[in-house]
Amino acid sequence: YLLDKKNELKYRTILTKRQMIETHILPYFGEMLLDEITAEDIQYWQNQMYEKNYEPTYLRSIANQLSGMMNHACNIYGMQTSPYRKIRKMGKADANRIDFWTFDEYQRFIQEMKDDPVYFPLFETLYYTGMREGELLALSLSDFDMSGNRLHINKTYNRIQKRDVIDTPKTENSVRTIDIPNFLKEEVQEYVKKRYGFPENQRLFPIVARTLQKRLKRYEKQSGVKPIRVHDIRHSHVAYLIYQGVEPLIIKERLGHKDIQMTLNTYGHLYPSQQKKVAEMLDNKR
Repeated sequence: YLLDKKNELKYRTILTKRQMIETHILPYFGEMLLDEITAEDIQYWQNQMYEKNYEPTYLRSIANQLSGMMNHACNIYGMQTSPYRKIRKMGKADANRIDFWTFDEYQRFIQEMKDDPVYFPLFETLYYTGMREGELLALSLSDFDMSGNRLHINKTYNRIQKRDVIDTPKTENSVRTIDIPNFLKEEVQEYVKKRYGFPENQRLFPIVARTLQKRLKRYEKQSGVKPIRVHDIRHSHVAYLIYQGVEPLIIKERLGHKDIQMTLNTYGHLYPSQQKKVAEMLDNKR
């Protein structure tokens, strides 16, 4: 009986892995040889997976399948190196753990680039909007309503086989309009002002994800803050809002989550416990 149960569990595990490969890996890499896949291709694929709003642990499981294939090709079939070793795996092994900077850490980081005419407004936009990396890199000046201090997020950027590709987001909820602070609007305006005649529909920050990641690492090292991913700046934005007492529903709308449950599942543990206040309220009402 125990042997049958063990074999059944093993069979189900194999089916799950096969389903992940067929659903999430083959549609992107099925026409490519393993040694043709670059770190840039994997970064694009991970961005696409993040857009689907899967649980962090599920994303990590998907990533492990592709990483495992590449490691097998290196160990058995003589592939020189796995491109996955150059980038950080998506998702989390522990769903309740997220990496983020405190506001003080972010201030230390951004002070190191205060004189950088491109990356200062770029990281300010990323931190104070909580937008995704692909959404940031797809931004154009036409997405800003400067008179109303609002930002329309309606597209995402990817780099596919050395070509810039602008797509619509994978989910309807990702299309959203958020309010931005006045100082951020002014920083963007100052950035554009220094580029006389900047086209309305041109990408505001014409760089690729890999370059952004390298610049992040450079300034992390200079400022001495703990290392995080570009995507974790989105988490840092949320952590700061929670510290300021912003309610989950507002955060959900700002991030473009499908529903409030997704927001609570990801960030609920960051909210301070209100149990003591509830007990005091009940005492006072008695």
